[in-house]
Amino acid sequence: MNTLSYKTQTPKGGEIKKEWVLVDAENEVLGRLATKVAAILRGKYKTNYTPHLDCGDNVIIINADKVRLTGAKMNEKEYIHYSGYPGGQKIGTAKEMLRKKPTFLVEEAVRGMLPKTRLGSDLFRNLRVFAGSEHDHQAQQPKLINIHEIK
Repeated sequence: MNTLSYKTQTPKGGEIKKEWVLVDAENEVLGRLATKVAAILRGKYKTNYTPHLDCGDNVIIINADKVRLTGAKMNEKEYIHYSGYPGGQKIGTAKEMLRKKPTFLVEEAVRGMLPKTRLGSDLFRNLRVFAGSEHDHQAQQPKLINIHEIK
């Protein structure tokens, strides 16, 4: 058997086909939703997945304000922000953040599951999160997917 005939194919930038997918976050557990969305953004479900390239899809998440947190996380989970100035540390619970900025919880959960590199920043730009059921990307004709069918 000629082992030189087995070559690893790396997709070029123009060969990568990106699609638009729509995910409904209503009554979904936040962490489980974020892991599936991060994998879609990375392109891990595609056959031509390459770790150092942006080969994932563009994801639109609707109903981000109706996401669930299990246990007592809604009142006990804290999000910490520091402005850089003395006394500039602000702490807010998940319930407060959901009330003030409904998309923040989903965005932060997905951002935390992406690489902490320039590639991760580029992948995060492929995510659009909306609090309600309406979104402004109808022209892209996103395909509605059920995240429970993704393994």
